[in-house]
Amino acid sequence: MTRKTGLVWHETFMWHQQGKYSGLLPGVYPVQPGSHVEGPEPKRRIKNLLDATGMTAKLSVIEPRPATDIELERAHSKAYLAQLAHDNALPEASAGFDAPFSRGSVDLARLAAGGVILAAERVASGALDNAYALVRPIGHHAEAAEGKGFCLINNAAVAAAHLLATTDIRRIAFVDVDVHHGNGAENIFWRDPRVLTISIHQERWFPPDTGDVASIGAGSGEHFNINVPLPAGCGHGAYEAAFEQVVLPALELYRPEFIFVPFGYDAGAQDPLGRMIVSSNGFRAMAQRLVEVADRHAGGRLVATQEGGYNESTTPFMALAVIEALAGQSSGVDDPYAPIMDGMFGHDLLDHQQAAIDRAKSLLAGLRDAVGKS
Repeated sequence: MTRKTGLVWHETFMWHQQGKYSGLLPGVYPVQPGSHVEGPEPKRRIKNLLDATGMTAKLSVIEPRPATDIELERAHSKAYLAQLAHDNALPEASAGFDAPFSRGSVDLARLAAGGVILAAERVASGALDNAYALVRPIGHHAEAAEGKGFCLINNAAVAAAHLLATTDIRRIAFVDVDVHHGNGAENIFWRDPRVLTISIHQERWFPPDTGDVASIGAGSGEHFNINVPLPAGCGHGAYEAAFEQVVLPALELYRPEFIFVPFGYDAGAQDPLGRMIVSSNGFRAMAQRLVEVADRHAGGRLVATQEGGYNESTTPFMALAVIEALAGQSSGVDDPYAPIMDGMFGHDLLDHQQAAIDRAKSLLAGLRDAVGKS
């Protein structure tokens, strides 16, 4: 089924730089200067591939505008935003653990957040069926009062908070499939039953010691946070089982009116910051299942945001597969890496992977009870 899919894009998103870095470390002696691992090339190549395959012409391009102070303050503390504003004029600064940035990056972060807000508004109004926000800086690790993991402002969380404040939408679900824990939305909506936060990620990877199944929310938000930490080495079998046994049942219980999907491709095979072996076909399958849930419960309303993905050769094809699934249209281009990744040993579901999924599956009973009381 062909859908009207939006694309948030602006060239200046690719101008965000973390400063003088080499990989994950500052590029100072004895580390030779180079490029930060979260550089623009993998994401810029997504847009290049969309253009080259003709997919951009099939999408509705959304011109972003900066998020306002009021919009940002719905998800982030005033003190944190004031610090970002101050540090934006410095040659180099940090928003928190592993979140360096350079002069002007906060302006681009505000533009990214504003672009996701526009996408959410247009999807909520029915002007678009769904949307993909190809933005930088990425956002899913940013918490209410600090940045983390290359993230300054939590783009999807800001947009979700905006919908809760300005529309009659009262049930929003996050399904974060980045290989790293979706700690940002978890932190921001920890006590809010209006938002179900689900994160499927590599266990104890990043941020350190977060994302355990024991973290279920608190107060009115208790049981509305579900973590699915998977052991390293998972392929299609484990991800499919996690979706079928935990993610999709949780969404069916919650019946969201809007879905945000922080899409990172660092669970992809050959990504330098993940140890999973998902291919573009695996990401396509996840996107298709989430679109189906959105169709059943949310009138199709879904916004995906760009998060991780650090292999400049493979990441664009993974994103293309997701965007094709959202739009219900084909670019006519096959991923040349998919046969290699799909043929890798290790895609079968293993016992220790199922055990991890079973631990997360035990959370569904609590969610069922919480939904019944809300």
